[in-house]
Amino acid sequence: MTVKICVLGLGYIGLPTALLFAQHYEVVGVDVNEKIVQTLNNGELPFEEDGLSELFEKVKDNFHAASEVEEADVFLIAVPTPLEEALKIADLKFVRSAAEMIAPHLQAGNMVILESTVSPGASENVVIPILSQYGLKPGEYSYVHCPERAIPGKTLHEMIHNDRVVGAYDPKSATFAKDIYSSFVVGNLYDTTVRTAEFVKLMENTYRDVSIAIANEFARMGDEFGINIWDAITLANLHPRVNILNPGPGVGGHCIAIDPWFLTETSTKTRMVSLARSINDNMPNYVHSVVRSLVHGEQKPVITIFGVAYKGNVDDWRATPALKLIRLAENEGYTVRIFDPHVTTFPYPITSLEEATRDSDCIVLVTDHNLFRDVDPSSLQMRNKNLFDTRNILDTGKWEDAGFTCKTLGNGTDNNS
Repeated sequence: MTVKICVLGLGYIGLPTALLFAQHYEVVGVDVNEKIVQTLNNGELPFEEDGLSELFEKVKDNFHAASEVEEADVFLIAVPTPLEEALKIADLKFVRSAAEMIAPHLQAGNMVILESTVSPGASENVVIPILSQYGLKPGEYSYVHCPERAIPGKTLHEMIHNDRVVGAYDPKSATFAKDIYSSFVVGNLYDTTVRTAEFVKLMENTYRDVSIAIANEFARMGDEFGINIWDAITLANLHPRVNILNPGPGVGGHCIAIDPWFLTETSTKTRMVSLARSINDNMPNYVHSVVRSLVHGEQKPVITIFGVAYKGNVDDWRATPALKLIRLAENEGYTVRIFDPHVTTFPYPITSLEEATRDSDCIVLVTDHNLFRDVDPSSLQMRNKNLFDTRNILDTGKWEDAGFTCKTLGNGTDNNS
């Protein structure tokens, strides 16, 4: 059938989704950021993602970007849902705005898809009332919440191959949505209620957050007990029912670091969820305490951050733990320099490897970019040769041969731990 889809929000989820749909349908992508709209209509992409440029080139005749909503058969909301930090609750202003933009264009027989992550009940309490403000009732139009399951660096592959949950207002909505998504989704499409789908998305990221929290607690205990926690995790995971994740300097990204709070905002039964968030949010503090010990005695320490993206080999720095670490260091009078070969825009200047390490007292590897493995430590003009690897990706033997004192997060067997 001839279908036109209007996708609101052209970020890390909205744009890949729009382009995947454009393989089979006419798609207009809407964003309030005029720079993004102009960039796309000039044939360029606003961010890097594996396979996205090839897909963009393939579907460009079926896709265009705009700053205003157009008439369509399907409206898909993929805008951010940030966290109100002071209150630890979901900020639905972008979701509300998207629904307000759609409402005047909504007609009987249309479908609205909410992909943005929201707190349980947001669809029925916030989104649907806005959509229905001109008299059209749900049921006369279809409504589903179909949260994405994708990770930067593998977004297209996971959008195509992962199973999806379709939270539908009614059976007609479920059928409509599954017909549309099956144009590119190879994975299974499971239908459920709207509120259950909202909850499932939050469960998934909360489960991962809690799993990371226990790994981070193990890492700190490894430092305390003189144990290499990386070796210990490998051995523990030989148990057929154990799968401990790797520790790190904290949790970043738009999902895991934020979504668990959406569960806690209206519930009184989230003790473990809140504790896990606290543990992971505190990891930059722990990293800073280790850095402080490494540069002890230097009156005006200079530290170099390797990587501010929240995960390796991407340019996405949303909710990166590096940001808190930088501010903690600055608050103690440190000079902080940053080297990240993937990130181009950031609240702090990003410099070359040579400039970032010149006369530095300590390198702190925060992000597991593959390129960091290729750095030649003997070429770095450091004032004091200290290295803190929070991801356990570097060959510390090579760095020690170059005169560095090395510390790895969770390796309590390091000489300086």
